[in-house]
Amino acid sequence: MEATLQGIFRQIFPKFVRGKTLPLHKHKAAQAIMGCRTQKMGGHVQRCPHGHVEGVWYNSCKNRSCPQCAGLPTEHWLEKVKARILPCEHYHCIFTLSHRLNALWWANNRLMADLLFRCATDSLMELLADGKYLGAKVGIIASLHTWGRNQSQHPHLHCLIPGGGLNEAGEWVPVTNGFLLPFRVVQELFRDKYVAALREAHREGKLRLPQGLTDEGLRKLLDQVRYRVKWNVHIRERYTHGEGVMTYLARYVKGGPIKNQSIIEANEDQVLFRYLDHRDGQVKTQSLLPEQFMERVLWHIPEPGQHGIRYYGLYGHQAKALRNQCRSQLGELPEKAPESDNLTWQAYLERLGITGKGCCPVCGAPLIRTREIPRTTGPPRNYRELEVYMKALEA
Repeated sequence: MEATLQGIFRQIFPKFVRGKTLPLHKHKAAQAIMGCRTQKMGGHVQRCPHGHVEGVWYNSCKNRSCPQCAGLPTEHWLEKVKARILPCEHYHCIFTLSHRLNALWWANNRLMADLLFRCATDSLMELLADGKYLGAKVGIIASLHTWGRNQSQHPHLHCLIPGGGLNEAGEWVPVTNGFLLPFRVVQELFRDKYVAALREAHREGKLRLPQGLTDEGLRKLLDQVRYRVKWNVHIRERYTHGEGVMTYLARYVKGGPIKNQSIIEANEDQVLFRYLDHRDGQVKTQSLLPEQFMERVLWHIPEPGQHGIRYYGLYGHQAKALRNQCRSQLGELPEKAPESDNLTWQAYLERLGITGKGCCPVCGAPLIRTREIPRTTGPPRNYRELEVYMKALEA
């Protein structure tokens, strides 16, 4: 078995899915990953204009959970965000949900994620708008991660916040006391907001209870996580600029929860991969049965239209004028369009030190596209196609 996510999916997924009921979007992601850069995705033929070489290039699947397709989209995103970030100190805040809510999370993935975004960012914006702390409107870039480094269930939200904002008079107000907010104040407000949002969702019939959890059980669970569980909110030390944090987060923006370089070995008995344990800074290995590994990867495939990164306040999509107002007061030029808007895959590879791609290895001339190769099959587009696909697997 090839020690890549694609190789594992090709060997394990057809057997894994038999007799199981998976959402359509997970089937589509699995089919995309298995077909990435193969004839299933189609492609084109390129040849040297002088007749030295000719070859076939197959298309990428462009699924956001596929590690083979992550490089160029991640670079585009990173350059776009770097152009948006204000030239000031930044703070990195992490909101982690209690593992006691994991069953609720996986029964209500989209709702729980939306509430995590809303309650965490509302807590930060509300406190920082208070004159007791900063008294200004700030910006937030929030990134959702549902996995731990060992692929476990670990929903948490990373937030990047500038060390300052605009007050009601439109003046830039910097953070001057050396810390963004008292973490216990943030912790308690976030906890109360999230528990209250869950209770409201249940009253409105929006919260689906996992098997075995009753209404009374939910009430007791929410009482426990509010009064007896320590909520993990971590505000890290300030950074001179936000680019370092965004470069760190960029590794998790595209490509799913695990990258191919982390997979050490894959066979019928186990999948062995490495990860960095953030608690002690040590590189460790984790061994899982192939079916367990497959299940963990599928846990973290997002629903269609579910945004894993969201922008608030000064970092909102419509707040460019406010950012330029901040930049002017900080003595900086107005925000520029990111250079990556026109970044090609050839230029991206050159950034990585990989040259000669797309050119003849003999004479160096750019290869010419001569013929298109149509895709043969693709992921099921609807439940009717999914039914046909499942019958083919069973046969």
